[in-house]
Amino acid sequence: MHPLADLQPDTPARLHSLDGDRSFQRRLMELGFLPGTAVRMIRRVPLGGLIELEVRCCRVTLRLSEARQVQVTTP
Repeated sequence: MHPLADLQPDTPARLHSLDGDRSFQRRLMELGFLPGTAVRMIRRVPLGGLIELEVRCCRVTLRLSEARQVQVTTP
């Protein structure tokens, strides 16, 4: 188990848990970030510290500071 921010592009993973305050967790759950859900890192945006992810056939962008609060497991 490691932070989502540590994934390399095109690496599949499964969400394990969400850390952080309840409002942050709720926001991510509304976007489909639920434990056991498949997630794939699409790319890192060089400026701004952002990462683009694919979750439930949708693309979502998170800040690296937010991605460090999401724990994933890789196959």
